[in-house]
Amino acid sequence: MIDARMHRDPRACIGPPRSLALRVLAITMLLLAPRLARADKIDDLVNDLDNDSDRVRLTAVLALTNQLAPRSIPGLVKRLLDSGEKKNIRGLAANALGKVIGGGNPSAAQKKQAIDALTKAKNDPEPFVSAKADAALADLGTSSGPATPSHGGPGGVYVNVGPMSSRTNSPADPTYRSSMEKTAKSTLGRIAPTYQQTWSGGGTPTKAQLAQKKIAGFYVDGTLNTVTITKSGNSAEVSCKVSMLLADFPDKSVFGLLNGGAKVQGSASQKDIELSTQDCVQAVMESLITKQIVPTIKTKI
Repeated sequence: MIDARMHRDPRACIGPPRSLALRVLAITMLLLAPRLARADKIDDLVNDLDNDSDRVRLTAVLALTNQLAPRSIPGLVKRLLDSGEKKNIRGLAANALGKVIGGGNPSAAQKKQAIDALTKAKNDPEPFVSAKADAALADLGTSSGPATPSHGGPGGVYVNVGPMSSRTNSPADPTYRSSMEKTAKSTLGRIAPTYQQTWSGGGTPTKAQLAQKKIAGFYVDGTLNTVTITKSGNSAEVSCKVSMLLADFPDKSVFGLLNGGAKVQGSASQKDIELSTQDCVQAVMESLITKQIVPTIKTKI
């Protein structure tokens, strides 16, 4: 079970990243000075990274994500690598480090400190933390990802990603399915870039075409099984359960059934609940693909 508990509205996104800090700060305006922090506020935020309150530390991490201040790197590294820290704060610290390195003009020493920490966190046992660290490194063009397979022959590997499904009977089901498909494709593309997801000439390959080019074919699909929303005052916890299957392609003979779950805490507004649900599902799928699907494919070729 992935336990990505979030005190405010942290999110992992596929495609152009959503601004996590913008949403959280919109909810916590009374806790912060105006978003366009003055230079002296950076020091205050860095100091808040060591505050005893989980909420204050989380708010500081999210605010520093927007400020792009290189001097925040040591504090963010400390939060990321502190095994006793909350998983959501550690994961968001990884995201913040990626943003600071990419847009904050750090020195060579600061950049090395941050990348070394992200590289270490990429192998973190907590899926939410490792996924955020890997995504930050990928955005910076420094992630090598897991070792890619030996192709099982000269042709390589072809993965057909299914249309995904949802059993929640929610009006948002089409959005969830689309997000699941995009998550699967982008995660595969990031951690296994040599795997083909499209076929030359368009369409999908036949069994004979795969065999002719000595390409191993696989099919990946997923289902959002349940979404549970628990409200408490102005906050809400969203938990989700996702199952994924791995099969041969094009026969679709299933040889792997995988299950995972996650929890995300945010505000109780309907919009934030829907976004938290997407984040929850994305976190599970990224973990299942990274930790189970790709490693299983490697054993089959």
